Amino acid sequence: MAETLRDILDAAARGVFPPADGRTTVVPQPSHRDAGVLAFTAHSVVFTDEDPRWVYDTLRATECDALAATMNARFLAAFMDRTGRSCDTIDVLLAGSPLPGEPELALTEIHDPRHPRVVGSHRRRDGVRVWAADGGVLVLGRGVAGRLEAAVEVDEEVRHRGLGRALVTAARHLAAEPVWAQVSAGNARSLRAFQAAGYRPVASEALLISARARSTGC
Repeated sequence: MAETLRDILDAAARGVFPPADGRTTVVPQPSHRDAGVLAFTAHSVVFTDEDPRWVYDTLRATECDALAATMNARFLAAFMDRTGRSCDTIDVLLAGSPLPGEPELALTEIHDPRHPRVVGSHRRRDGVRVWAADGGVLVLGRGVAGRLEAAVEVDEEVRHRGLGRALVTAARHLAAEPVWAQVSAGNARSLRAFQAAGYRPVASEALLISARARSTGC
């Protein structure tokens, strides 16, 4: 049976990655909402409902090194043009295994659909839940291929005190499965917080967002 994107993600969360053979695998989109590219070490995965032949032909047309072609601006631009989607950024994809026990950080579950972090999460995730701590917010929801994704927001006046690390650590306590996070490669502070909390980088990811999701918040 052919692998699905969820199969590939579940394996990566266990530390089992696609072969480092310089090739690209094309798998169907897990949902209409989610299309994009995952670049592992020397192997890429494109998840799309477009014809795989179009993907391979377009990659060849970029005339780039095979190891970098899927994240090349020319391929991503062609992918967006083909699908009518847009891409905010190329993220570092990290995963953290669940932790036993309750979070050490005091959290209160809240329902605030107006919070900017919550608004952004609803665009990309289902089943969103939100917890507040003193000076910060933790969001968990089902994102790409149903994986459990975490996002945090820390108030400016309490930054550099370890709250971000405490929030993303708390996410691992609240979960019974791996927790995923997408962090912009330039957001070094957030990357340090996730890595200090035991998350490890597994891939880079370019997530293509449909015009409908961007305009409606779906």
